[in-house]
Amino acid sequence: MENSKHSSFLIRIHPTDNIIVLAQSVPAGSPYQVDGTEYIFEQDLNLGHKVASQAISCGGKIIKYGVSIGSALRDIKAGEHVHLHNIKSDYLPTYTLDEGSKFGN
Repeated sequence: MENSKHSSFLIRIHPTDNIIVLAQSVPAGSPYQVDGTEYIFEQDLNLGHKVASQAISCGGKIIKYGVSIGSALRDIKAGEHVHLHNIKSDYLPTYTLDEGSKFGN
């Protein structure tokens, strides 16, 4: 584990990860630190969600467990929530519906 300073509820799984995982749910407005910089959660986030530990450029790889789990769909700021709205899997199709779409006929 690297010596970076993080809030106690954020876990870096592998030293090369560019995301940190929430070890508990947090309410909007809660302060937190990533690598010594303080941020405020803009929304409620649940256990297991990811936060960028550094800026990630559009198209850049999202690294978790020391391996790429996908690519950034846009620039992601350090401290920002990392989820389906700003990343895509490079390996699996996304099974969410586009707005206005529906399952079936």
